[in-house]
Amino acid sequence: MEKSNVETLYEWIDETTNKIQQYVNEPYLESLGYTMEIVFMQEVPDNIDESLAIKLQQALVELKIDSFSAEEVRKANQLAILKGMKGSTQQQHLMTPETVSLMIAYLANKLFDDAENIRLFDPAGGTGNLITAVLSQLPQIKEAFASEVDSTLIQLAVWNANLQKKNIEFFHQDSLRPFLLDPVDLIVADLPVGYYPDDLRASDFKLKADKGHSYAHHLFIEQSLNYTKPGGYLILVIPEFLFDSDQSDKLQQFIHDYAHMVGILRLPESAFKSDKHRKSILILQKKGQQTASPKQPLLVKMPSFNNTRAMGDILGQINNWFQTYKKELNSNE
Repeated sequence: MEKSNVETLYEWIDETTNKIQQYVNEPYLESLGYTMEIVFMQEVPDNIDESLAIKLQQALVELKIDSFSAEEVRKANQLAILKGMKGSTQQQHLMTPETVSLMIAYLANKLFDDAENIRLFDPAGGTGNLITAVLSQLPQIKEAFASEVDSTLIQLAVWNANLQKKNIEFFHQDSLRPFLLDPVDLIVADLPVGYYPDDLRASDFKLKADKGHSYAHHLFIEQSLNYTKPGGYLILVIPEFLFDSDQSDKLQQFIHDYAHMVGILRLPESAFKSDKHRKSILILQKKGQQTASPKQPLLVKMPSFNNTRAMGDILGQINNWFQTYKKELNSNE
């Protein structure tokens, strides 16, 4: 069978990363960052071992990166990142599944299909796969921003965006600290789950815990709303237990006060390794002068992404729901 462009490019990236890893004695993900940099710069840095530099120069000659589309580059990079993450024990070194990223892009398209000059922000940017997936599907996005505290992940995200020719401004910082950023039209994020260790910073949030550490995923929702324009939208990957855990009463009241619950999509069990890792997609609209809650929120239990017929039925129902929702929005204006 003839290899796809994605497979061809992934194999080149993987082989080159393995060559680098043998010399620099660093984890695969760090070595992958060097590979992406070399591909983007189209030259081997001067400070690299001479015998490795010769091998990398030969490999570069074989690769014609401009013959690959941005989407092929994104998918090949994603496969390499996933390989690196398999060997990682760090919780934050996990990637939003491809099917989930594409579902978020689809929902964003439904919300903004008739809008122009959209500004987008991902406050939990990771390796940039989610934000670049959304950018691929929404050409009307004119400005994009992402934040990530982990130095390895943000380095991969920057090279990932550069190789796809996606214009994204990155913030290398704790995303629960203030940003030099005006509020945006759309926020997408795969929320980090767990406790936030900085109790002093957490004390500035309405969703801080009454005792002990606060939940990072709660604070991320509040922070995201802070950087959303009135009437803007948030599409968030949330843990399935979000509204059933302790402190959830406080969270639900906060959302009720500052946002409209537009919808929740329960993702299929098959998309996750175990029940405790199961996620849903939460859609919120920040309250504004002419906003209102939908008469009937979008509540969906997604079938397996591999079940083509069931997915077709569900997407048909979602399309119908959005048509009704858009009519409601127009009547409110």
